[in-house]
Amino acid sequence: MDASVIVTYRCNARCHMCNTWEYPTKPREEIKAQVLEKFPPLAFCNITGGEPFLRDDIDEIVNVLRKKAKRVVISTNGYFTEKVLAVARRNPGIGVRISIEGLPAANDELRGLKDGFDRGLRTLLELHRMNVKDIGFGITVSDRNARDMIELYELAKAMGLEFATAAVHYSDYFHKYDNAIRKDKEALACFEELIGELLSSGRVKDWFRAYFNYGLMNYIKGRPRLLPCEAGTENFFVDPFGEVLPCNGMEKDVWAGSMGNLATDDFDSIWKGERARALREKVRTCPKNCWMIGTAAPVMKKYIRKPLAWVARNKIKSLLGRKPCLGC
Repeated sequence: MDASVIVTYRCNARCHMCNTWEYPTKPREEIKAQVLEKFPPLAFCNITGGEPFLRDDIDEIVNVLRKKAKRVVISTNGYFTEKVLAVARRNPGIGVRISIEGLPAANDELRGLKDGFDRGLRTLLELHRMNVKDIGFGITVSDRNARDMIELYELAKAMGLEFATAAVHYSDYFHKYDNAIRKDKEALACFEELIGELLSSGRVKDWFRAYFNYGLMNYIKGRPRLLPCEAGTENFFVDPFGEVLPCNGMEKDVWAGSMGNLATDDFDSIWKGERARALREKVRTCPKNCWMIGTAAPVMKKYIRKPLAWVARNKIKSLLGRKPCLGC
């Protein structure tokens, strides 16, 4: 399974697309590292927030999760450079993804962080100089920054870094319900260009990233998901209070709920319990068509034949100098 641990709702950024910072957790409320010892063996674990490096015990959290997961990646805005570098030095093999929302002006406006682009880029450069392998940055695409996506991709490629994408979503997690891409033609054209670049790459990983971005285009168009959502089956989230959740896309007005709390129960009883079964039924009939990496990546692996067929067809088109089929 894959897991995501939201270690805090505290954040030093004031993001335009996320109001989590207005609802911060108190340090004494936040899940402790030893509670995460209850996790089962994992293929992948993402540490996220809020801003994870506001946790004084981030090292302890990383130490526990590295024993549980084959791969651990921390998502951060990269503002606290020295803290990020210190954790990377003590934890060889750790992954880091810096959220950068565009070129300097767009990033600092959308993140609400003065010199946020400079600080994030400096953190990436220092990690790169330390020879940390699993590093990169990601952009959450909105009307304000869609045009910056290709430039950031080219920067990532030139630096030899990973490049991740998302589109603005809305949910209780973000405390935002008006996130939407309204200049959809412009955003879709930018995604189409990115997909073409990814398919022309010599890296197999990039070809499947092209499929993921095709899924984002599908989401922006308001179409059903390319693959079924199996949140709460193939992956889970844990919030700062220890609640085990199927995903971070839930809304109380649609459906929401916790499988159980790790602070009081063991993982196995939560995962096999009645509350978990009931929530999985709600996932099956969920009217939202979210396409976020936390829930899309596990089913891309599980139902590999469909992404593989799409990749094969469109890689051939790329080699022939033809555009990928994005309306099929």
